[in-house]
Amino acid sequence: MNVQDVMRVLEAELVCGEENLDLEVHNACGSDMMSDVLAFVKDQAVLLTGLVNIQVVRTADMMDMVCIVFVRGKEPDADMIALAKRRGMVVLKTKHRMFTACGLLWENGLRGGGTDERAKMDI
Repeated sequence: MNVQDVMRVLEAELVCGEENLDLEVHNACGSDMMSDVLAFVKDQAVLLTGLVNIQVVRTADMMDMVCIVFVRGKEPDADMIALAKRRGMVVLKTKHRMFTACGLLWENGLRGGGTDERAKMDI
């Protein structure tokens, strides 16, 4: 799956990063707590969150994520967009709630990755 597929599956609107829509992504995570993302997330390419502040972009950058998806129609501000652009990240927004967005991605083959053994077994 690539970022453009994520955008299509989530019926998401592109905020920035159109030059990176062809990047491949193989896993994702959903969290509103950036401390959990830092502590537990490994090898995630897509971050789904309803938290809208600059720390989301900084956290995603530190974790080498390529795409941030804001759920529930949340709108990133200009500073967040500018930082994401400088870091080469794709930013999307979707009207779907977190649970639905994660389920749609799972249903379309995107898994949790990292230490999620159940995802590795494809249960």
